[in-house]
Amino acid sequence: MNDFVKPTVEYAQLLPLLIVFGVACLGVLVEAFLPRSQRYATQVLLTVVGLVAALVAAVTLATRLDDLGDGTARGQLAVMDALAIDGPTVFLWILVLGLGIGGALLFAERRLEGGLTAFAGQASTVPGSESERRASAQGLEHTEVYPLLLLAIGGMMLFPAANDLIMMFVALEVLSLPLYLMTGLARRRRLLSQEAALKYFLLGAFSTGFFVYGMALVYGFAGSFDFASINEAVASGDGNSALLAIGLALLSVGVLFKVGAAPFQAWTPDVYQGAPTPLTAFMSAGTKVAAFGAMARLLYVAFGVARWSWEPMIWAVAILSMLVGALLAIVQSDVKRMLAYSAVAHTGFILTGILGVQSAAELSAGQITSLQAVLFYLTSYGITSLGAFAVVGLVRDASGEANALSRWAGLGKESPIVAGVFALFLLAMAGIPLTSGFVGKWTVFAAALSAGAWPVVVIAVGASLIAAFFYVRVIYLMYFSDPIGDGPAVTHPSILTAGTIAVAAAFTVLLGVVPGPVLDLAGRAGEFIR
Repeated sequence: MNDFVKPTVEYAQLLPLLIVFGVACLGVLVEAFLPRSQRYATQVLLTVVGLVAALVAAVTLATRLDDLGDGTARGQLAVMDALAIDGPTVFLWILVLGLGIGGALLFAERRLEGGLTAFAGQASTVPGSESERRASAQGLEHTEVYPLLLLAIGGMMLFPAANDLIMMFVALEVLSLPLYLMTGLARRRRLLSQEAALKYFLLGAFSTGFFVYGMALVYGFAGSFDFASINEAVASGDGNSALLAIGLALLSVGVLFKVGAAPFQAWTPDVYQGAPTPLTAFMSAGTKVAAFGAMARLLYVAFGVARWSWEPMIWAVAILSMLVGALLAIVQSDVKRMLAYSAVAHTGFILTGILGVQSAAELSAGQITSLQAVLFYLTSYGITSLGAFAVVGLVRDASGEANALSRWAGLGKESPIVAGVFALFLLAMAGIPLTSGFVGKWTVFAAALSAGAWPVVVIAVGASLIAAFFYVRVIYLMYFSDPIGDGPAVTHPSILTAGTIAVAAAFTVLLGVVPGPVLDLAGRAGEFIR
């Protein structure tokens, strides 16, 4: 009979996670015990302070990670090897927390909606009913979105740190459920918002079923959920290869759905369009960062020795995502749907970087690694996407946000600063030199080329040229087209939104002009540990 082994928890290593989940629980208590009039200020302050504290803890943790082996990896396993607190994990934590602070500030914006936030006053009321009008007249708003945001951020931090399939599944659900709920809480166009939430939930639940079934098959192959044990079972070659191939394919469906890769992207345009724009801004950035971090760990650590089983699949999905995203974005007449299909194309570009994985022996001195390239791309795209959607929320008409592209005609004359900043974000997404997007694409293309995936890189360059068309079309519309009617109206935001946009724009330029520091940080993060 085996002796009971007392579980150990490395609290110091988990401090950023514990702060985020702890503050989320405090936010729930605020909703329970504080009067409605005091909740907004308390929740905003609690959320921002909690995220800043977690960010400081993550930065401090990054400086204290121990080198392992020959210095190619840093960190340690925690909570009975269920979590890997290594360099890439902490890098992604810092990025998610930074994006989370920006998202919280956008959530707190009140000036754009006449003194109210972008979230519904009373979610339980029927859209268009007298109860809804009464709730709007009373100035009600859902401050529960702040603890929900923190729970989603906590799940996003847990997802790339998961070192076994059970923990990965738990993290996937923790990050997804708050997003499903908040998607349906838009103050304007509530039917569209609720439809988007229902689609997101149903398709998300369906993809989760694939993930769980894949877990069962991989367990049948390896006899363990632990990534290191799965890797050993794959290396030994003793198991049933059919179980391995089918299980990996089903696991990949669950993760590829979360990153919005084709052919699992159907939810992306509807959710991006229907969700409250502050949520879209955060979700478009944070979800991709977390899901790609988890995907890289799953493929590199658990199935690294079985590249033959997943590389053809990633080749196909990357090519399909780039082409579907770029081609369908051209025909969109709604700016949020256009950016959604742009996100699908960027998913393909990041998958191109995933294909650049090589062993240490295959890398030359100073060569950018696949993981380093993916981390930099996630940083550059996440910041740019957050800023772009924040700008979208500023262009409005009598019914709320003016998302129809035709309403953006002449914006350069109406508000040169807003149009200029949005043009900067679009040029970065297009990969124009001196922007973060150019360096991001160069790094993932270089990593893929060095690994021999040149056909994917050729198609990626072609998709980038196609995507440049619809980005430039919007810029042309803003600066060289006559406005329709009275032209677009820009609502001046508070310092919360203006500051978020300004910081995003500054980083977009800095990462394009001086990418070295962030590339070095991504390189020093090292490889995943087992």
